Amino acid sequence: MQDGAKPLLRLVWVALPQIMRVGSAESAAGADPEVLEKTSRRRFTAKYKLSILEQADRCEKPGALGALLRREGLYSSNLTTWRHQRESGALEVLTPRKRGHKPAPQDKRSRRLAELEWEVEHLR
Repeated sequence: MQDGAKPLLRLVWVALPQIMRVGSAESAAGADPEVLEKTSRRRFTAKYKLSILEQADRCEKPGALGALLRREGLYSSNLTTWRHQRESGALEVLTPRKRGHKPAPQDKRSRRLAELEWEVEHLR
């Protein structure tokens, strides 16, 4: 070693325990005691997935796909999974639908019959 390196090494070796104590005391005194809420897992709608896949398919320049992924905060594995879902038809199945019971299909005769029954009930 050079002569100038020994005093510096000695200084670091002697001062290191003091630095560690000061750092730990500050971190213990300044620590925030509040427990943070666990973040929830991100959920992507089928519409969003299809939109991102369309944008990814249009990327032609080198680095454009990476820029898209960084901008949206996604991973390439997301695209791979979503492409498999699109090919299997799973994304079309996930489109939003109205909740509740589906109305029974009515033909003209059954609708007319219901109107006449309602009329008879109200005439009595």
